[in-house]
Amino acid sequence: MPRTITAGLDGSPESLTAADWAAREALLRDVPLRLVHAVGPKPYMYASTDGVPQMSLSLDQQIRWADHMLREAEATIARRHPGMRIITDRLTEEPVSALLGAAGEADLLVLGSRGLGGVAGFLVGSVAQAVVAGSRRPVVLVRGGLRPEDEHQIGAFGSGAAPFRDVVLGLNSAAPNDTVIEFAFEAASQRAARLRVVHGQSPELPYYDNGGDLNAELHDELTGEMHRALSEALEPWRDKFPGVEVTEQAVIGKAGSHLVEASRDASLLVFGRRRRRAAIGAVIGPVAHAVLHHATAPVAVIPHD
Repeated sequence: MPRTITAGLDGSPESLTAADWAAREALLRDVPLRLVHAVGPKPYMYASTDGVPQMSLSLDQQIRWADHMLREAEATIARRHPGMRIITDRLTEEPVSALLGAAGEADLLVLGSRGLGGVAGFLVGSVAQAVVAGSRRPVVLVRGGLRPEDEHQIGAFGSGAAPFRDVVLGLNSAAPNDTVIEFAFEAASQRAARLRVVHGQSPELPYYDNGGDLNAELHDELTGEMHRALSEALEPWRDKFPGVEVTEQAVIGKAGSHLVEASRDASLLVFGRRRRRAAIGAVIGPVAHAVLHHATAPVAVIPHD
C-alpha cells in the first residue's frame, strides 16, 4: 500500500466534509487520497447525505449503497481537485476494526465528527472515540460544516491565497514527545503557517482547585518555569525546521480548556495521546475528551508510547 491520506466515509455530511479536508491534506503532502467505507457482516443504520438516519439495510443493500456512495464521493472530490490520485475501498468488516486497519496502512486517518456527543452516522460517537483510542497511527477529526476558507486567515475568502491560520500544538513540557512535536512542525511547514505551542498547567494548590487566584509572584514563577521547559523541548526542532515561526504560550489552568480556546483561530490542533489500555479496552484521557468534544478546528491526535 502506497503512502496515503485515508478518509472514512459513511455518507453523512460530516464524513464528506472530512473527505474534502483529507483531499486538501493529500495535496499538501503530495500523496494519494484513499476513501474507505466499512460494510459490516450485520445490518446497521446508515446516515443519508442529509444526516437523517435511514432504515437498516441487508448486506446486499449495504454493498450497493456503499459502492454508489464511494463513486459519488470520488467524483465530487475529483471535480474539486482535478488530477488528484484517488483510491476507493469497500471494506467488509465492522467499522471500528476496518478503520483501525485502514489507519495502520495510512500516513493519516481522517474522520468526520459533529462532536462525540452526536448520534447520526457511524463515524460519530462511540466508533470515532474507539478509533481514536485504539489507533497506532495519527487520526484527525474534522467537525461538520468546516469550509476550506475557515483554515485561512481572514482576507481572501475562498481564494486559497490567504495564509493559513496557526497550527496549534498542545505540549506537555514535563514529558515532551518527539513524534507529536515532529508532526506539528511538519504540519506548520507544509502550510507555511506559524506554530503556536500551548502548555497549560493547574497548580497543585488546594485553594486554586477551589477557585482561588494565584498571586502575581507565584503566577510569574510558574509560567516562567513552563516557558523554560517549553524552550528546552523545542530548541532542537527549531533548528530542524528553521522556516517555521514558533510562539510559546504557557498558561495556568486546565490544558483542555486552553486548547479548545486556541482552536478557535487555528487551522489545525495537534496533541499527543499516550497509548494505554484499561480493563474495558483502549481509552482516551481527559484532555483528549475535552478537546474532541469542543474544539472547532480539525484535531490531530498523535498516539505515542
